[in-house]
Formats: sequence, C-alpha cells, structure tokens
Amino acid sequence: MPFVTTKEMFRKAQEGVYAIGAFNAENMEMAQAIVAAAEAENAPVIIQTTPGTLKYAGPECFAGLVSRLARDAKVPVALHLDHGNSFDLAAKCKREGYTSLMIDGSLLPFGGNVTLTKQVVDMAGDLPVEAELGTVGGKEDTHEAQAQYTDPDEAAEFVRLTGISSFAVAIGTAHGVYKGEPKLDLNRLSGVRARVDIPLVLHGTSGVPVEQVKECIRRGICKVNYATDLRITFTNAVKQAIADQPGAYDPKKFLAPARAAVTERVRELIRLCGSDGKA
Repeated sequence: MPFVTTKEMFRKAQEGVYAIGAFNAENMEMAQAIVAAAEAENAPVIIQTTPGTLKYAGPECFAGLVSRLARDAKVPVALHLDHGNSFDLAAKCKREGYTSLMIDGSLLPFGGNVTLTKQVVDMAGDLPVEAELGTVGGKEDTHEAQAQYTDPDEAAEFVRLTGISSFAVAIGTAHGVYKGEPKLDLNRLSGVRARVDIPLVLHGTSGVPVEQVKECIRRGICKVNYATDLRITFTNAVKQAIADQPGAYDPKKFLAPARAAVTERVRELIRLCGSDGKA
C-alpha cells in the first residue's frame, strides 16, 4: 500500500472506539518488526521517530526506509515525527516525506506554544499535525519535564487557536520507565474529550497497566504511543542472543532475534489497542 497520513486511521478509530498503535523505531530492524506485526494483525500502524533518533540517522533515512516498507505492506502505514522540537525539523520531515508531524511546544508558555504550533500547522498544509498542552513527565531524548496536567478549558482554546489535527493530553503518564504504578487522571481525560472533538493521543504509555490503557481508549484516546517498551524488548533480546552465541560476530545473529521479539511485542500492543483486524 502507499504511504498514508493518519487522517483516515483516526476517523475510523474514533468511530470504532479503538486506538491506533504508534511505535517508535530506532533502526531498520525495529521498523521491519512494526510493519510485520501490523500485517500479522491486519492493523493500520504508525511508525514514529524522535529528534534524538533523527540525530542518529536523519529524516531522509527513515522516510526512505519506511516508505519502501510501506509500499509492499498489506496494511496502511504512516510515518510520524514524534515530539518535534523545532519548526525547522518539522519542515525537513515534511520535505523528506513524513506523513504526519508533531510539534511539541509544551515547555513554552501558552501563547508561545500556540504561536509555534500554528506556524507548523500552516507549513504542514494537508499533513496532520499533533501538539501537546500540559507536559507529559519523564524524559524523551533531550526533552525532560515535570508532569503538568492538561486543563480541559485551555485544551479547547488551544485546539481552536492552532487548528491541529490531534491533541496529546497530559493526564499522569510519563516517558521512560515508571518508578511505581502510574495513576492516571481519567476524569480529566473525559473533561478534555467533552471539550475537544479532534483525536486524542496518549504519550508515555510504556508501563501503563492494560486496564488503564483500555479505559483511556474507551474515554476517547485514539492513538497510543509506545517507545520505551520496544527499546527494552529489543535490547534485552540482543543481550540474550549475545549470551547464547558468545562466539558469533555477525550482527544479524543478534539483530534478527531482537527483530522477532519486537514483532511479537508490537502484535500484543496492537491487540491491546483494539486495532487488530481494522486495516
């Protein structure tokens, strides 16, 4: 299938009360695994890259790789800039072929966040743009913040002023590894949903208990992000492969088992999101 944007994915997810899994890829093997898992589950899927990942290998590399994987895929695949930290990076991702953008001005004052986000929306044209108000806690690449919950009334104003396509809520999730079980403010999520009619996004979902994720989806979340979970899965599988084959020196001997492990984990998460069978 050709590369797609997230517009149709989200429309169907909102109508069907399920979520699209959005999975961060760090390399070719993880991108292959995400597409393979989506095909196995007959699910639409979003592959994401953060600014830190794009310092390691630029947008042109990931756009080239993922667009080629998408061309042969049997399911819809979108490529999304996750936590875009500048107008210039968002513009470059658009030029290189990304089909969805996030601009994260959540560390700015409300007015600054609105201004930056509106600039990216205007630049993006037909491409969907995601943004965040309030801050998801923890650390994502170089982006580190204390959690600051989204105010539902401010959320409605933010969406109106910026014209964004999807909205990331801050309701108690965090990036990275949780030190204890997260406690999500589900009533706040419902408050945002009552005031905002565009698709809602849950960041920092790695480590959130299954039932809490499902309840968030029931209350209006239609994109669920996973990054840390997949990084841990991939790295643990590489470590195990090296331990099992101490004399091996071909990287494929270590990377293939990691790719397989990520494929299985993404399949599980797609089923959790309820997007299996929805391609």
